[in-house]
Formats: sequence, C-alpha cells, structure tokens
Amino acid sequence: MTKTLLFLTLLSSSVFCEEMIIGEEKIFPGIDLVFEAAPKDEIFPKEYYPSKPSSDLHIELLATWSKDNEAGFQAGGFVPYLDIDLQITGKNGSSKIYRLTPHINLKDSLHYAQNIKLPADPNESYKVRFKISPPSGEDLGIHKDWKLNFNNFIKPHVFEYEDLDFKKIISATR
Repeated sequence: MTKTLLFLTLLSSSVFCEEMIIGEEKIFPGIDLVFEAAPKDEIFPKEYYPSKPSSDLHIELLATWSKDNEAGFQAGGFVPYLDIDLQITGKNGSSKIYRLTPHINLKDSLHYAQNIKLPADPNESYKVRFKISPPSGEDLGIHKDWKLNFNNFIKPHVFEYEDLDFKKIISATR
C-alpha cells in the first residue's frame, strides 16, 4: 500500500503535467478562446506533424462557442475554419512561426494545435503571438442571414503574451 501511494504521488507531481493556460480571450460573435501550452505529443499521420523527439512542447488553442454567443449556437461547440498562426520569440530575439491546425483528442475534443520546437534556449522566457484570421477563399460559404447579421465570419485578431516560462511543460510527459 505504501509503495502504491508513493508511486501515485510521484506520477502526479513530476511525470505528468497539466496544461499551462497562456491566456483566455473572447471575440465577436461569442467565441471563447483558451491558449495553452502542453507536453509534446505523438500526432498522426506522422508524416504531416512534427514528431515528439523533434519538439519541445505542444501549443493549443481551444475555440468554442460561448454560452452567450450572438448566433445562438450550442455552448462549448468547436468553432471550425479559423486560420491560426503562432509566432514564438525568445528573449534573444530568435523567432519561429507555426500554423496551428485542427487536432482531436479525448481530453479537448476538436481544437487547434501543433508540436513546436522553441527557437532558442528552453530556459529562456518567451513571447507568443497568436494571429487568428477568418478562412480565406472557398473554405467557408457565408449565407445571407449570417452576412446580414454579422457581415464576416470573424474579424482578424492578434493576441500577445510575454515572459512565458515553459520549462515545467517541456520536462513533462503525457
């Protein structure tokens, strides 16, 4: 019994890690955004996504309809067709840009994410910049009722967060 308790304590305190909330925002017409950093993960099909060994962490964006959204959609439902770019910059000025793409898992359901490699020393603090844009071209048709009520699907938004320390997330595993 004591060995089991010690094992469970070690698992919960050092091996597995909850996701780090980077920020929470809300955009018109009622979309809740939660930006997270999580331990890197194995993503399939492997030929399209950075591997766990070549990554430092997994950046996620949960985009869901808020309970008071103006369109009356079911609260908590995934908001599809967003274009999301992430720029991550170290204190030394080194920077990388990634595209967050739709992912699915059992914990978050549908969300946007990507395994990423930090552009500088993992011990540095980082600034992240999320650029959220509506889909371009023929990716989403907008019906007249939506156009009359909201004009566009969404307007572009940029959210920046500074002095982020990812060391705990980098050393964690799933």
